[in-house]
Amino acid sequence: MTGWNVDTVAGPLGPGTITLVEGSSFCISTANGDIHPDYPHGVFFEDTRILSRWNLTVNNQPLEPLAANTPEPYRALFVGRVVRSGGYSDSPLIVERLREVGVGILEQITVRNYGNISVDCVVSLWVEADFADLFEVKEAKTQRRWSESREVCPGLLTIRALWQDVRKGVVVSASGADVAHEGLSYHSVVPPHGEWSTTVRVAPTSDETGPMAPFVRPHEGEMSPQDVRRHEWVSKIPVLRIGNSSIEQTLRRSYDDLGALRIEDPDHPDRNVVAAGAPWFMALFGRDALLASLMALPVDPSLALGTIQTLADRQGRVVDPISEEEPGKILHEVRLDVSSGLALGGKSAYYGSVDATPLFVTVLGEVGRWGFAAETISALLPHADRALEWIRDYGDKDGDGFVEYSRLNDRGLINQGWKDSWDGINFADGSLAEPPIALCEVQAYVFSAYLSRSMIAYDAGDMALAEEYRERAARLKRQFNEQFWLPDRGYFAIALDGRKRPVDACASNMGQCLWFGIVDKDKAPLVAERLMSPEMFSGWGVRTLATDMGAYNPASYHNGSVWPHDNAIIAAGLLRYGFVEQAQRISTALLEAAQYSEGRLPELFCGFSREVINKPVPYPTACSPQAWAATTPILLLKSLMGYYADVARGSLWMDPVLPESYGGLHITNAPMAGSRITIDISGSTATIEGLPQGMVFHHGIRPWVADLVERRRKA
Repeated sequence: MTGWNVDTVAGPLGPGTITLVEGSSFCISTANGDIHPDYPHGVFFEDTRILSRWNLTVNNQPLEPLAANTPEPYRALFVGRVVRSGGYSDSPLIVERLREVGVGILEQITVRNYGNISVDCVVSLWVEADFADLFEVKEAKTQRRWSESREVCPGLLTIRALWQDVRKGVVVSASGADVAHEGLSYHSVVPPHGEWSTTVRVAPTSDETGPMAPFVRPHEGEMSPQDVRRHEWVSKIPVLRIGNSSIEQTLRRSYDDLGALRIEDPDHPDRNVVAAGAPWFMALFGRDALLASLMALPVDPSLALGTIQTLADRQGRVVDPISEEEPGKILHEVRLDVSSGLALGGKSAYYGSVDATPLFVTVLGEVGRWGFAAETISALLPHADRALEWIRDYGDKDGDGFVEYSRLNDRGLINQGWKDSWDGINFADGSLAEPPIALCEVQAYVFSAYLSRSMIAYDAGDMALAEEYRERAARLKRQFNEQFWLPDRGYFAIALDGRKRPVDACASNMGQCLWFGIVDKDKAPLVAERLMSPEMFSGWGVRTLATDMGAYNPASYHNGSVWPHDNAIIAAGLLRYGFVEQAQRISTALLEAAQYSEGRLPELFCGFSREVINKPVPYPTACSPQAWAATTPILLLKSLMGYYADVARGSLWMDPVLPESYGGLHITNAPMAGSRITIDISGSTATIEGLPQGMVFHHGIRPWVADLVERRRKA
């Protein structure tokens, strides 16, 4: 998924972990709301842990967790009880902690006494802040020793730290508390059947004076800044009603998670991009943001545009072997405030991704069809051409027509496609592939990029350039089907290794090739058959690696697990080649899996067979929420609707094949060319209301870019 896969995680987050997220801020705690430095817990702001301990006790007793509810991705209610001494099983004291994350946290603590006598309570919060950056926490490699100072004032505890010339700080505001260097405490008497409550705020400091942005609690009936942001998001995205209530819950959860994962470009606050996922990837990742925003186009096309614009601003300009930057290359990840040296490439931006660059061109082509101003798209074309130059000059260094990767230094990623764990690319016997490695799905992305640029050139009247990229695409498709196909196996190799040998493992990557259309039609039935075989399809989704491969492990990150986003792309690809029943099976399996986690699909889950274990097995350190997973239900539904817009050509296509078990579908407020449309689907019939003037609705399969390019060539 990202630059730092789970092999580098210090350890499990702990039992019952709760993760809250809002923009680039997030909080990880135990089920009772406590934050322990022994685990990779904390409150994080701009990739820095501003709270490493946040432990609440009542009369020196920790809380026994009873429940934790997350009504929104940024808010949780923790309910616990105070353990009673003297051998009594029940306690009259119940504690509620209502926490909201933003620029820091706001926490309302309420002690309720359900007993018949008053209770003296000492409520204490133990506070520590180590200011470790995210990589230090993730890998349990705290390298820096900060010089810390604490300032105690009435109602305020300020912790400041200095390391070399770097200054950090955090302010804990607690009106009415007794503040000490180790934390704060309240002394109260809770009456019988009564309650006691207080509110505590924690915020990072921007300088020596005070909190960066005081976390203000709204007045009764008012919305918090996080609620306002969510309300603005909800107001501009589609409202969906579907007969199957579980699927509707999953789509709504996806909308909420996608909204919470939006982060702003600091240089352009009007642009939103999607962070890759919580807890460890709350930053801009090229591949993740491009694919997630592509999958989310029907919900909010502006996410894709903001992603393209933000990545364009940070496009590679020079050759830097440490960060793996190269001219025209699209970055892999960018971090906000990492100073420990543990970041990939040792800098805030790292470029070790082989697929973000072609995906950049493909997504630009898709964005251009969603009705944005022509000058907006034209301004991005030079960046697309620079990306295509990178493909030619750096991506394909040996000139064989395929794009390969090989890391430029021993600190970079060994594997630089989406399966970027160190052992993610292997042969059928389990042996590792040696670089330079040409991944099958990367060639599909490049094929799509060529066609996208060809179509843009045709529309602009540049026939010579259009023909050049059409020919490149045709040549690449021909080479791909010749050199990656394994006729004796009936599937595509996952890659070619450094010696141009097919890496013959049966992996899910070839399913992504279907979506981008690089697979010859005569080979597609065999690919579909293999993807849906018992070795590949677990019952919850298509595994990343078949069970009869040497490296298969159902509890691995990339060698036998099930990734929802991978499956959504595979389902879209199967539909492209006409395999409706297979796509429906995958979609239904994933949406059923979401029911086991309150409607939220995780980054991945284990690849155990559904026939053996009748519920999806969580992967211990999977991100949740995660951008790809949040957009998976959106792409599944879009694909089954056959929903495709081309505003530039004044057309909207729909060809619904939703399974009968989903029920009827009613969507309002769907964005379309600056307007809002209403969609109703019953069976295979779709109707549209509110289509902007000049646009025509077509009931049927939309033409793919390859088809459009061919039509333009013959026109």
